[in-house]
Parts: sequence; structure tokens; C-alpha cells
Amino acid sequence: MTDTRTHAAPTFLPLVATGLLAAAVAGGATVLVAAAGQAAGISLEVGGAPIPLAGFAGMTVICSIIGLVLAAVLARVARHPRTAFVRTTVVLTVVSLVPDLLAQAGPATKMLLMLTHLVAAAIVIPAVARRLAH
Repeated sequence: MTDTRTHAAPTFLPLVATGLLAAAVAGGATVLVAAAGQAAGISLEVGGAPIPLAGFAGMTVICSIIGLVLAAVLARVARHPRTAFVRTTVVLTVVSLVPDLLAQAGPATKMLLMLTHLVAAAIVIPAVARRLAH
């Protein structure tokens, strides 16, 4: 009888470490993108309320951790975890743009918000996918 824990640990720990690092990098990147947009004169107000720069990092990290949990589940249950993860997260990224399109904000603000989603996805999805089996 084989102990599956000895086989899962070597792939799980690098997945988590990579995912957390990617989440932190993506959080920082979204703050930089939002700050650059703000410096260029783009409002960060949605529905009359300003989005604090730290809010970009916080939401990015939270959503990235949810993606990391998804990757861990797929690593255990999917026949092709990398493919399933990439397809699922690309769809979720597209879906995440919908609230930005519907937000009570100007066109430039909407575009900036969508850009932060795409920047985060461009960082997190490939980093985590590389740690998953084909």
C-alpha cells in the first residue's frame, strides 16, 4: 500500500509557494497600473466612491488565492490539470471584466479597471499553470 501523502507533498508545496509569490507580484503590479492611471488623470471612482490603491492589491491577492485553491483541486481531480486550470481561469478572467463594464464609472476608469484584471491574470495564470501537470 502506497502512502499518497508522500507523493502529493513534492508537487503541492511548490504550487503553493509559486501561487503565493505570483499573487504578491500581481497585487503589486495592479497597484502600479492603477497608480499610473491615476497619475495620468484617470479617476479611480466607481459609483462616486474612490477605490483605494491598497484595494487593488487586496482584491488581487484574494482572487489569486481562490485561483490557487482551484489549481490545487484540479491537480488532484483533473486528468489534465494544467489545461483545465488555464481554460477555467481564462474564462473567469473574462467574466471578471463584466462588472467593470457595468460599473458606474467613466470609460477610462472602466478600461483601467479591466487592465488591472488582465495584468493580474497575465502574471498569476502562467506561473501557477507551470506547476501543474499537463
